[in-house]
Amino acid sequence: MSDLLTAVAIIFIVSGPFLLVANRFNLPAAPLLIVAGLIAGAVIEEQLTLELAQFGIALLVFTFGVSIQFSALESVIEDGEQVAFGQIIAVGFLGTGFGVLVGLPAGEAIYLGIAAALSSTIVGTALLQTEIRQNLVQGRLSQSIQFVQDVVAVGIVLVIGAAELAPDPIAQQLGYGVVFLVAAYVFNRYVFGILERLAGDSEELLIIGVISMLVVFIGAGAAAEIPIVVGAFAAGLAVQHDPFEHIGLFNGLESIKDFFIAVFFVTVGALVVIPFVEIGTAESVEKLVLVAGIVFLTVIVKPIITIAILIYRGYEARTATITGLNLDQVSEFAIIIAIEAFVLELLTQSVFDAVILAAAITMITSSLTGKYDEQIYRRLTETGLIVGRHDKINKMSFVPMNINDHIIILGYGQKGRRLVEVCEEHDQPYIVIENDPARHDRIRRECEAYVFGDGMEPYAWEKAKVEDAKLIVSTARMETISRRVLSFDFDAPLILRAEDEQLAQRLLDDGATYVTVPDLLASEQIIKQIRQLLEGEITKADLQAAGRERL
Repeated sequence: MSDLLTAVAIIFIVSGPFLLVANRFNLPAAPLLIVAGLIAGAVIEEQLTLELAQFGIALLVFTFGVSIQFSALESVIEDGEQVAFGQIIAVGFLGTGFGVLVGLPAGEAIYLGIAAALSSTIVGTALLQTEIRQNLVQGRLSQSIQFVQDVVAVGIVLVIGAAELAPDPIAQQLGYGVVFLVAAYVFNRYVFGILERLAGDSEELLIIGVISMLVVFIGAGAAAEIPIVVGAFAAGLAVQHDPFEHIGLFNGLESIKDFFIAVFFVTVGALVVIPFVEIGTAESVEKLVLVAGIVFLTVIVKPIITIAILIYRGYEARTATITGLNLDQVSEFAIIIAIEAFVLELLTQSVFDAVILAAAITMITSSLTGKYDEQIYRRLTETGLIVGRHDKINKMSFVPMNINDHIIILGYGQKGRRLVEVCEEHDQPYIVIENDPARHDRIRRECEAYVFGDGMEPYAWEKAKVEDAKLIVSTARMETISRRVLSFDFDAPLILRAEDEQLAQRLLDDGATYVTVPDLLASEQIIKQIRQLLEGEITKADLQAAGRERL
């Protein structure tokens, strides 16, 4: 235990300066943490690093399971399944074939296919954090794909955990896995509510209860002799919750996740063995070839397959491309699988080193493609390499043929719904543009006209008959979306939204007709109410009643 604590201390001492550099210069943290791991790996024993990696990944998988919102994934889960299994089959087959082609035994070649096929929940979720928070379709799709792949990966981990490829041990391990997932479902459905009531208004007690459930599931997994990551994954599903209902719990677990993300990336770096130190030897050449193959399949082939499947399923080119670029890394589950196989001597040192190095490289390149995904997409479309389809938009939208002189409302959140109510009160025609598939049923019930499309793409506006619109109102908070809408140079007056006065001024300078700043509007409203209260125009009871009515 003391050695493990020493290793953790070394990790944070080494990674601290790199995190400061990342924060100071606004750089992606993952590449710098992996570099920190290269340094830490020189003083931490490999066995300790393997243990830390297993625990770190398990707890990260737990936090991912906690934050999954199944209701939000229902509308895209079928497409997510298609992509997830398409990746696993196509990329897995190519990776295995590549391994056999370069002379690996079939058993080891399969691990190359697994490494290339599975995508990282940790890296992918971090890259699309904004899209996930804004409920954009690419965030929904990525989460659904990663969830399906994680379930498949759990099955693979259980098979490897059987220690021998015989029907009875494998069946027993898979049976334990099913039992854990069923237990997670039962707990979440019938017991988590009791835990909520016992905790009352104390989010701290709820966090303690959730962590206790994690310990119980991991302990039960240890008793059943199944890998720790399986118990952690089931525990996450068992206490899965809506972040908006338990914001304190969500924030507490986010802090835990941030801690273990740092541990994870540093341990990945610490496990890396760079073959260039043995350049010229047959072993180093073999490692480089294996690494190059895994990286090519992961960074190039896998996104192409993802984009092709999504476009075939009717998604727009931008949604398909950004989703594909979000999945261009080796999964943390692939690392766990490689560690389990290496410990059981199912993988040679050379192949294990190749998988780890490929994982580190793709996690670094993925942070770059994630940062420049918009530019990459624009370049691909400009050169004609990607041509999207509009089947999804046409199928899920409703625009009256004779509508004109209407208001286009971008976004159907709280502000968008209020704008729709005002339009209907004044018999003003309108069309809502929304990109969150989870809102489709609600909009179909509540709105007279709507377009389910990406406001960053021209076709959504064409579908909304922007040339006949009298006013455009965007409720989107993201500056990227506001800039993109401005670039279309519409004839109709354009109202945008900004989070601060400085951005609002820049958007006005660049051509916006008007820019709303929520904090500024809220301040003005508060000042107005205070004046009315002080001057006796309204009473305390009137103000309280008005507040309740608005809520």
